[in-house]
Amino acid sequence: MKKVTVPFFISHQGCPHTCVFCDQRVISGADGHLPTAEQISDKIALWRSTAGESPLEVAFFGGTFTALPEDTQSKLLAPLRPFLENGTLDSIRISTRPDYIDDHRVAWLSERGVRTIELGVQSMDDAVLAASGRGHSGADSLNAIRSIKKWGLQAGAQLMPGLPGDTPEISLESLEQVIAAGADFLRIYPTVVLKGTELAQRYAAGNFTPLSLDRGISLCKQLLHCAMKADVPVIRIGLQADTGLDEENVLAGCWHPALGQLVRSQLYDDLVRRFVADGECVTVHCHPVRVSDVTGVARGNLLSQTQRGVHVQITPDATLHKDELRIQKEDSCTTYSIISDLHYSIHEV
Repeated sequence: MKKVTVPFFISHQGCPHTCVFCDQRVISGADGHLPTAEQISDKIALWRSTAGESPLEVAFFGGTFTALPEDTQSKLLAPLRPFLENGTLDSIRISTRPDYIDDHRVAWLSERGVRTIELGVQSMDDAVLAASGRGHSGADSLNAIRSIKKWGLQAGAQLMPGLPGDTPEISLESLEQVIAAGADFLRIYPTVVLKGTELAQRYAAGNFTPLSLDRGISLCKQLLHCAMKADVPVIRIGLQADTGLDEENVLAGCWHPALGQLVRSQLYDDLVRRFVADGECVTVHCHPVRVSDVTGVARGNLLSQTQRGVHVQITPDATLHKDELRIQKEDSCTTYSIISDLHYSIHEV
């Protein structure tokens, strides 16, 4: 059964750097104040009352949890202990920087119920990291993932394609490296230019060219495809569409409130394009949860197929895997897989 996440946003808390792209308060819509023990307990009780039978997981997002003083970390984790012991709470998740993770920290967190650690890796390329003001290296990320896995915890990696100095090739190599190191899941956040950041100043001065929405979708599509082939889930693509992320604060970059669906939909559109010729009429069978992805955002996939004379009828079929399509033509009916039947070149981005 899928866990329900009880989120606490501690934006910028503990973080020793201000990266060129970062404004956590805008991204999260939270001011970053640390919650009190009473606020933590009250929120858990509220979410427990609405979550039904689903297990609960508390997550501390934003900031750098393990860079906080140890006594501050203890104050945040201690109120969770009774909920863990009585079964109200299933686990704890934190987010932090790769250079603030080591064996001692992971062991200490594990003893207090933390089961998942997400790392702001962003890139594995040292030049990109330096140009972005990250203050850590690719080697720090590899060591952090290995340490998390050594102690039996789940390791997540956040990647940011499109940073200063980044290329599609570097983004793909970064993804492949964190997968090889043992990351259990990924988040992909294409770089956006936020008002008030150093990146906004570089953009205004003409010293930074962000990914467009189209190029960002094309790149993220290939990153997602690579992760799918490695059987590593990508649990989010694109920043959460919170109140702070609007036309006033997002100046440029690969931003759309439904970016994840746009990316996934492109994979299904590409699969149909590969195996359906112009002018054909077909019935496309897909898993029921993928009907909207096959249709496309605002029916975009169907419209793009219509432009080349293809008529598509979509039929849900629960016997299919979520990455499969069964394409039925007048004289044939064949099942295809996004994982095995699509092939991309990073140079296409």
